[in-house]
Amino acid sequence: MKKNIAIIMGGYSSEYQISIKSGNVVYNNLDKNKYNAYRIHIFENKWVYVDTFDTEFPVDKNDFSVLVNDIKITFDCVFNAIHGSPGEDGFMQSYFELIKMPQTSCNAYQAALTFNKRDCLSVLKPYGILTAESYYLNLGDTVNEDEIITKVGLPCFVKANKAGSSFGISKVHKKEALQAAIDNSFKEDDEIIIESFLDGIEVSVGVITYKGETKVLPITEIVSENDFFDYEAKYLGKSQEITPARLSKTQEDKVNILAKKVYNVLKMKGFSRSEFIFKDGEPHLLEMNTIPGLTNESILPQQAAKAGITMSELFESAINEALK
Repeated sequence: MKKNIAIIMGGYSSEYQISIKSGNVVYNNLDKNKYNAYRIHIFENKWVYVDTFDTEFPVDKNDFSVLVNDIKITFDCVFNAIHGSPGEDGFMQSYFELIKMPQTSCNAYQAALTFNKRDCLSVLKPYGILTAESYYLNLGDTVNEDEIITKVGLPCFVKANKAGSSFGISKVHKKEALQAAIDNSFKEDDEIIIESFLDGIEVSVGVITYKGETKVLPITEIVSENDFFDYEAKYLGKSQEITPARLSKTQEDKVNILAKKVYNVLKMKGFSRSEFIFKDGEPHLLEMNTIPGLTNESILPQQAAKAGITMSELFESAINEALK
């Protein structure tokens, strides 16, 4: 008997359009012989099932069901394709946990922790995970530019603490540009993180639970045409994403071991993609994404393909893990 799968997409953040693309890729690649797939759009003003004619049917939040032509549809599993809030920060995970609905992403605590860059890096440091030098600011704090530059140096990166797809991020080369970068980050979040610039090879490492095992996917090297791996570089073709990365065997082993360690230390499940930069031969962790992009251009599907895993196999494994 076919399983009913709700693919949630959209969300409340600047990443909602990318999420819609990811969700549609999942929808188009699920095996129709095994699954009845339903596209569920989650927005602040509505949760709706969208059929093939773009007709919308409201979701009953009491049990996450949908009434279509007087027939109640319930779901066996939720495939989470929401980048940013509320799909990547723990809110949807908590909701599904409360109603006992299996879902494909990590659990609520892990989602909330990894979505908060500052908290995640703080938790991992005692395990010997190397990171950039950092300085934290909350909205309303006094900005002491000299203190910031003394701590992290120039150039530096100013980032929204809880945002993805490089929204709210700037590379600052001189003191005069620091305040504008801080203001830009505060448009995305009320917390920001300012980090030292790490000059080295940047790589992205996918770690997933696949057929019951923790699997590190082939590494992707990021070579941006822009000043850093920003939105244009990620989504508008302004970068080279080289899989497998051009690393030495030593570098490859180091980052593979480290990425798997981070995944296991945080007790992750589902998909993840961690970003590292090599400094003095050692990988330094930038961040972890727990709902990485799943579009045809996205890094994780590229890595899975290099590992001989099709989109359908990748998504089916995630559903099977959730249903366990």
